[in-house]
Amino acid sequence: MYYLLICSVLACCMIASQGGEELFVAKPLTAPDSFTGGIEGPACDAQGNVYAVNFKKQQTIGRVTPNGTATVFVTLPGDSVGNGIRFDRQGVMYIADYVGHNVLRIRPKTRKITVFAHEPAMNQPNDLAIGPDGILYASDPDWKAKTGQIWRIDRSGKTTLVAPDMGTTNGIEVSPDGKTLYVNETVQRNIWAFAINKDGSLGDKRLLKSFSDFGFDGMRCDVDGNLYVTRYGKGTVVKLSPNGKVLQEIDVLGARPSNICFGGPDGRTAYVTEVEHRRLVQFRVDRPGLAWQRWQE
Repeated sequence: MYYLLICSVLACCMIASQGGEELFVAKPLTAPDSFTGGIEGPACDAQGNVYAVNFKKQQTIGRVTPNGTATVFVTLPGDSVGNGIRFDRQGVMYIADYVGHNVLRIRPKTRKITVFAHEPAMNQPNDLAIGPDGILYASDPDWKAKTGQIWRIDRSGKTTLVAPDMGTTNGIEVSPDGKTLYVNETVQRNIWAFAINKDGSLGDKRLLKSFSDFGFDGMRCDVDGNLYVTRYGKGTVVKLSPNGKVLQEIDVLGARPSNICFGGPDGRTAYVTEVEHRRLVQFRVDRPGLAWQRWQE
């Protein structure tokens, strides 16, 4: 029994540290109240800067360096307000504009903002996922009706409804091999996995994981296909294996984490938009994020 106890303690130590650094322990990156209560996004560029929406005031996108220095990157035009952010391999930024029923596009060098896709039939584009082929998928919840759907946006900006009649679709992500689309339902507390067909349509749907309490928001994959999911209301990020097994749960210093991304010099820093204190928090992980790996390619 003593031997088993020692082995268990050693295993926990290995999980909690790697190369002498502490893993899965959250620390603030920006000051409290540096964002509005609409803090969302986030996404990292190839240089490791983190972008999140509603910095200082609504309609902005803030850029935060790895050391926590934050500035306004752009202010969105008209009534547009951003939510989820993704980059493609060329460094072009895409933003879900839930007010305008748009996906906006920003060229990084000029910071020029254009409408990449507009779809009046959307409830409100919420979060974005991008596959290795550059195809975007948008979650589209109807919060009042507690329903939702998923849209596919091809590289020309054409929108196609690929999954109607769902629950409150929110966090969304594509697996490393580009063959699976994950989407969660905040109110129903389900995480679904769809097969992505060669033509971009969605095929077989299976339940990856269901929880009995608290909601979900954003989620992102690491290079091994493990899924990091923000538990809105619980104040944690849960790490799931590709078959839905809970591997880790991380306290993120606030009850309402809204979304997550990966970056840093080695791709092993997770950044979380945290609504309760209106700030970004960060923690180190054991394996790089998928989006970071794509920058290296």
